[in-house]
Amino acid sequence: MNRREFLVLAASLASAPALGQSAGDFGSFVESLRAPARAAGVPAEIFDSVASGLTLDPSLAGKRAAQGEFVRPLKTYVEEAASPARAAKGKAMRDKFAGPLRQIAAQYGAPPEMILALWGMESDYGASRGDRDILRSLATLAFLHPDNPVYGQEFVAGLVLMQRGISREKLRGSWAGAMGDPQFMPSAFLKYARSFDGRATPDIWSSGPDSLASIANFLKESGWRAGLPPLIEARIPAGFDYATLRADFSAFARAGLAPVDGGAFPPSGEAMLFFPAGAPGPAFLLSENFFVLKAYNFSDSYAFAGSVLADRIAGRPILREKWPNEALPLDQAEREAIQRGLTARGLYDGKIDGRFGPVTRLAIHAFQRKAGVAKADGYPSRAVLQLLNAR
Repeated sequence: MNRREFLVLAASLASAPALGQSAGDFGSFVESLRAPARAAGVPAEIFDSVASGLTLDPSLAGKRAAQGEFVRPLKTYVEEAASPARAAKGKAMRDKFAGPLRQIAAQYGAPPEMILALWGMESDYGASRGDRDILRSLATLAFLHPDNPVYGQEFVAGLVLMQRGISREKLRGSWAGAMGDPQFMPSAFLKYARSFDGRATPDIWSSGPDSLASIANFLKESGWRAGLPPLIEARIPAGFDYATLRADFSAFARAGLAPVDGGAFPPSGEAMLFFPAGAPGPAFLLSENFFVLKAYNFSDSYAFAGSVLADRIAGRPILREKWPNEALPLDQAEREAIQRGLTARGLYDGKIDGRFGPVTRLAIHAFQRKAGVAKADGYPSRAVLQLLNAR
């Protein structure tokens, strides 16, 4: 599906009736996707073969809100997602696919360890792809969440895959509709999947080199800058003023920050200063490539863990500074209360969802600066909540 075809598909779905919300009729809702499928070039017989007998998957209710990378504490998530065992497996895969990886890294500009890390994060190197019927999952999610047209778009993209010769039996994967070793959504497969040896249809289900080439192409097309680490652990100098959390690497260097490993910061590029446990814990500079990783999965925790896993696969020391445990972490309601407090002060205009990405952290930093907090670290702590309530 080229860009024009995808835009036509998106426009068609945007005008499709949200029958999942208004009538509660799953069968009628699936039928409402026939027109956008036809606009995408899907023959009626393919649509009918899928739609006939398709049933709602009730197990998906509430799944979207429970994704671990969004709701679990960062430290816990990283310890499991970037575990030493997963890194060891990544090293074994690096040795197994050494030849293809060299070619892929040279062609697409992404380092082997980063490509391998995403493979490990997504499917544990092919060991955990999921076995759900993704077309059923996507139709169900589109029905349950009529506010989000993406699920319907992905359902139609899955039909396009069938039109292009991929069997229905292969379209199995996660509850969210992701498939194969890279866990690509159907539209991502159409846009990014590549065959290492030049075959017309990439095989991300049973070919390691195809999966690696597809992940590397995703990174390249998403703006990956060769030679730029996504995550650099930094040492904060005594007397640092915490005036900004976002600046060029050169500005942070002039302010006295330095890589913990004793090296040098990249010569150019913007970075965000990130304190995963607040000012008393470790500090990291997040580069532009960190945010490229968020194109794969929008969670900061995912991008952070993927970066740590890549460093561990490469044998680079990471997480050198002690990461303190928080005695009384915020619950969901308290996290949302912070966002509401920031919104009331005109510092935040995003969703009230308890998820603390860069936008919320920058808003917290602005509030801390206004309140005269000495170490304005942008960290969503209980102290921040208490200060918001007190004011």
